[in-house]
Amino acid sequence: MDKLRVTIWNEYFHETEDTPAKEYYPRGMHEHLKQALAAEDLEIRTATLEQDAEHGLTEDVLRWTDVLLWWGHCRHSWVRDDVAQRVAERVQQGMGFVPLHSAHQSKPFLRLMGTPCTLRWRNEEERCVIWNVSPNHPIARGVPLHFGLAHEEMYGEYFFIPEPEELLFLSWFEGGNVFRGGCTFTRGLGRIFYFHPGHETCPSYHNEHVLRIIGNAIRWAAPPEPREFRAGDEMERI
Repeated sequence: MDKLRVTIWNEYFHETEDTPAKEYYPRGMHEHLKQALAAEDLEIRTATLEQDAEHGLTEDVLRWTDVLLWWGHCRHSWVRDDVAQRVAERVQQGMGFVPLHSAHQSKPFLRLMGTPCTLRWRNEEERCVIWNVSPNHPIARGVPLHFGLAHEEMYGEYFFIPEPEELLFLSWFEGGNVFRGGCTFTRGLGRIFYFHPGHETCPSYHNEHVLRIIGNAIRWAAPPEPREFRAGDEMERI
């Protein structure tokens, strides 16, 4: 069986500064996730905003990729419009897409959602409880009905996204806010799972349940069709 091909894209800015992000992810969140998610059925590569040509998301890379993970925060505007459009089109053609944390404001996600994707937020690193509200879903496989994160940035409603096809995880924060923090969408042939944990100054990507959810999401979002499918190809006459 062919391995699933995964590209982990990271803005890779905060981890280069003298902040807790550098302590938690000394080689960058992309390299941490690559190591933490490693499995026999996955082939994983990484890409970053500035260190790679075309942000590491060339046509060849995206043709290779079955599932793209995306982490961004403060440099969404630095992503070239043509690259963002390329990613969005590839999702519509069948590539899985897993935007993480502040990727709700990334250019590809905004293009795919068609709404502002704004939300309430408060960065006081509050306790967060993530509730598994769809335990039979493949992405929730092996995940407890609830688990806690000692510190996480608060994201709260109203989250200005289209109505999710499935709500899998609901986040509660000690300040009282709740948030639709784990949602699925389909765009064209592509499956999308948005998952909120992952503020750069919090060790959320060291949590076993968060990692299990991301790993499950990769396998759920992977396309069943051949990788070389092209939307708009001329059909045979039948």
